[in-house]
Amino acid sequence: MCGIVGYVGPRPASPLLIEGLRKLEYRGYDSAGLAVHDGKTIDIVRAVGKLHNLEVALAAHPLAGSLGIGHTRWATHGRPVEHNAHPHAAGDVAVVHNGIIENHVALRHALEADGVRFSSDTDTEIVAHLIDRAMRAGIVDLFAAVRRALEQVQGAYAIAVVSRTAPDRIVVAKSSSPLVIGIGEGETLCGSDIPALLAHTRDVIILEDGEMAELRAGSVRIETVAGVPVVRAPKRIDWSPMMAEKGGYKHFMLKEIFEQPRALEDTLRGRVDLRAGDVTSSEIGLSDEVATSIRRVYFLACGTSYHATLAGRYWVEQLARVPAVVEVASEVRYREPVFGPDDLVVAVSQSGETIDTLAAVKAAREGGAKVLAIANVLDSAIPRAADAALYTHAGPEIGVASTKCFTTQLGALLLFAVWLGRRRGTLDEGKARAVLQALVEAPGQMRAVLERAPEVLAVARVWHSASDMLFLGRGLGYPIALEGALKLKEISYIHAEGYAAGEMKHGPIALIDKKMPVVVIVPKDAHYEKTSGNVQEVCARDGQVVAIATDGDDEITPLAQQVLRIPPVAEWTLPLITVLPTQLLAYYIADLKGTDVDQPRNLAKTVTVE
Repeated sequence: MCGIVGYVGPRPASPLLIEGLRKLEYRGYDSAGLAVHDGKTIDIVRAVGKLHNLEVALAAHPLAGSLGIGHTRWATHGRPVEHNAHPHAAGDVAVVHNGIIENHVALRHALEADGVRFSSDTDTEIVAHLIDRAMRAGIVDLFAAVRRALEQVQGAYAIAVVSRTAPDRIVVAKSSSPLVIGIGEGETLCGSDIPALLAHTRDVIILEDGEMAELRAGSVRIETVAGVPVVRAPKRIDWSPMMAEKGGYKHFMLKEIFEQPRALEDTLRGRVDLRAGDVTSSEIGLSDEVATSIRRVYFLACGTSYHATLAGRYWVEQLARVPAVVEVASEVRYREPVFGPDDLVVAVSQSGETIDTLAAVKAAREGGAKVLAIANVLDSAIPRAADAALYTHAGPEIGVASTKCFTTQLGALLLFAVWLGRRRGTLDEGKARAVLQALVEAPGQMRAVLERAPEVLAVARVWHSASDMLFLGRGLGYPIALEGALKLKEISYIHAEGYAAGEMKHGPIALIDKKMPVVVIVPKDAHYEKTSGNVQEVCARDGQVVAIATDGDDEITPLAQQVLRIPPVAEWTLPLITVLPTQLLAYYIADLKGTDVDQPRNLAKTVTVE
């Protein structure tokens, strides 16, 4: 949720930390701060709001030193005010933290009973006091003191710790929150995501849950919290820092919308065998025996990824003829679902770190189910917790509102459905080849739709002052209606609802009047006649229809105030195409309203808290 950076080496730390935090702004935050060791003491500067405010504070109070930690915070405990911003200090120790300490209330009461006085409302300050207490009790080594503190902590955390008494090292640790170590030449860095490090190194070590590390300028020591030494070679990352820049677009989100054809091509590359009408088995990572033995596919996801799995359910049932269930991951762990060895759980998360999905995956594994992860980040927590991983290749997605991660998830889910159907004998070679051919053709069709972006801008100019909007769709259009509504409310703050078109008469129809724009996903598919009937029901109540319709469909024209056209598309790949006008509509409306498109209020990119 928040961003962590750390640096130890020969260079001034403060500008490097600010640079790293700026690369993590996409994660969402409401305050920021640095702690820098000048060789004698640690000085801390914090500020509420954007990084610019922290830079202003640093100009008034510069921090000198070549070792330091930095943080951008997204509030979980305590309001976004300066005394709740990180880093937090206790005695000689300063700490930054991502996650939630679940037993913070009990620990806080125990510390207060022992005479500790807190200066913040956060759970993080507890960690600083626990480390300080350990050092006051005679554990002079910072690494050992952090270990002693973590033995008392329950919950999710990624932490970086510095101490006045240890001017040459940073101690880091993680459990259920991401933390990456960067290995440079005579310098070592850490961060909560790889983009924070890429300007300085491409060699990284990804910490596993229950591990901690001591970072010095020329060395890294890793152990488990239990004290077992860990040897892990760095991995080479092939992303370039330029991949995360806007490339001439006004916002990252717009750039990423237009990157979707390329991202889908990268996700399909090397996985489609059109001659055999099949998907390369090694790319799925599960055995044919698993495919033939399962009796149910259970999809788990949150937010935008959840909408992708709704399409995945449709494809799996149609192509593989396996019963499929979709559930919001945050609901799973609390109702004691029944998982078993006949289940294949497909967990979808763009970051691979979504804490609710990770917890649900662990519950599924405990129940004996096999787990396939679909994620965009290599070696992230959910793929590591799964039996197999199918990675999307969207590249870094900086805009908080997901776009290219969504369409690459759709591509991966359709690949999975074809793979499953072929192994179960429910999908013959000819039909599989037709589905895969449609998928291979989809990037070109996506480019054709994106070329019509000015038409979407014209519609946005009409409706950017609307206070409410309804999105309707049937079949594979239903997940897109949900996703279109989500995108609009995420970045424009307009209230929007997505509904199955057939459900409109069961409530939402009461909202429709001449001020209500209704976006209808109505391509020429198997549901066209029924969806057209829903359009007419909207018209009969003076609703204002924005139709997303197929080229050449003249029947829809007199029923809609505006029509956004897509090319004729095979039904299997319709979601990849129909979602594009909804993404553009949300973007242009938000831009016209002047909202912060890339970092909408109250949202974060990687949700690592419940």
